[in-house]
Amino acid sequence: MRTAYVTLVTNDDFALGASALLNSIAATGTEAHRIVMHTDGVSDSALATLVGARLVRVDLLPTSDAFNAAHGRDRIHGVAPFSKGKKPAFHTPLDNFAKLRLWQLDYDRVVFLDADTLVLRNIDRLFDYPEFSAAPNVYEGLGDFHRLNSGVFTARPNGDTFNRMLAHLDQPDKFWRRTDQTFLQDFFPDWHGLPVTMNMLQYVWINLPELWSWQDICVLHYQYEKPWEDHAKADRLRPLIDMWHDFASGRVPDLSALPDPCTSS
Repeated sequence: MRTAYVTLVTNDDFALGASALLNSIAATGTEAHRIVMHTDGVSDSALATLVGARLVRVDLLPTSDAFNAAHGRDRIHGVAPFSKGKKPAFHTPLDNFAKLRLWQLDYDRVVFLDADTLVLRNIDRLFDYPEFSAAPNVYEGLGDFHRLNSGVFTARPNGDTFNRMLAHLDQPDKFWRRTDQTFLQDFFPDWHGLPVTMNMLQYVWINLPELWSWQDICVLHYQYEKPWEDHAKADRLRPLIDMWHDFASGRVPDLSALPDPCTSS
């Protein structure tokens, strides 16, 4: 059985994230392949930093002009603004749909990870989970549990599935409020729930510290602001940012030495 961890990189900023992600995956001892799907928006110098991964060039999806206009950055941020956190300037919503290309890969089972995640413990067991499994989009309260977060999910690549996705995606007047995330929840309405520890969103550190347990977290997801940029919440998220920089530098941090969110300053 061919298995792989897959991420998507559409610009040099996300290549920074993917480099740290790859280091974190390698530290878990997995024997699964590591795949970086990348578009032409990534420079050769940035691609050269993605050590240990198979690089697979992909195109953006062949969506209509009307679809592209509806999901452009200014349009989608105007109609469905991000009010809970700030998306970085390099965030291009339309690019998110390119992750559907993973259903075209020559693997039996994959686990997708956004480039702004870190894998803190071996998660190879996810390859045995059914398609489509994802964690809830929890970072404010219990009301978040009904929505999935597409930063971590399981999939079974299949050309027929990909073609059905394209047919479902680009229909007249169709608007996916949170791009691939909203689309995947609609395409897989009976999605299987992973525990929040498989996709722990960084805002939990601030908003729901009682959910935070370093000994249980398997994947940490830096949603909204990224750890490699300066931002207004950096001081409050400093332990998480410092940990990201450790992985980016090739160091494996001691999770047992990290502070608890309830007591960190």
